[in-house]
Amino acid sequence: MTKAEARKMYVGKRRQLCVRELNTFQAMLLIRFQELNMGYFHLIHSYLPMFDKNEPDPTPLVEWLKFRDPGLHVTYSRINPADFSMTHFLHDENTGFEKNVYGILEPVDGVHIDASEIEMAFVPLLAFDLFGNRVGFGKGYYDRFLDRCSERIVKVGLSFFSPVDSIEDVSFFDKKLDFCITPDRVYAF
Repeated sequence: MTKAEARKMYVGKRRQLCVRELNTFQAMLLIRFQELNMGYFHLIHSYLPMFDKNEPDPTPLVEWLKFRDPGLHVTYSRINPADFSMTHFLHDENTGFEKNVYGILEPVDGVHIDASEIEMAFVPLLAFDLFGNRVGFGKGYYDRFLDRCSERIVKVGLSFFSPVDSIEDVSFFDKKLDFCITPDRVYAF
């Protein structure tokens, strides 16, 4: 399956989910993530979901990590459409968010964090394959971000659906996931 085919298929599959399915799938993502038995992190990256597109929400997973480790810090990113880069900001009680040109909530300002300091990242996706390749919306923001991170960063995707067998048009610049959490199981790559 090509990335374009996967985008079209999974945008449609997400659109067809009812509220009950979304709530059930979301709850199962947290349960599966807790089964992963991750180590402790000092600094992680997360994203704020586009609820109108039925995107999986990493917030309950982040809150569970923060409960487990009260010293955990979380960053969120602001994208720069001019050069496809992302700037990362530490989240705290004063962080304000606004929608960008794509309708994605992002921090207005705050303490800037270098990507190389981030130890784990929740990475948004539309689809993934059995090899850990992911399909996003096609702008490459996350691939560029992950390229600037430490080689040791743990990359975690969330999906309401099982993987496709293979993404045919993976490029040299695409960054693979380490794990993808679905309602049915955890995929490790």
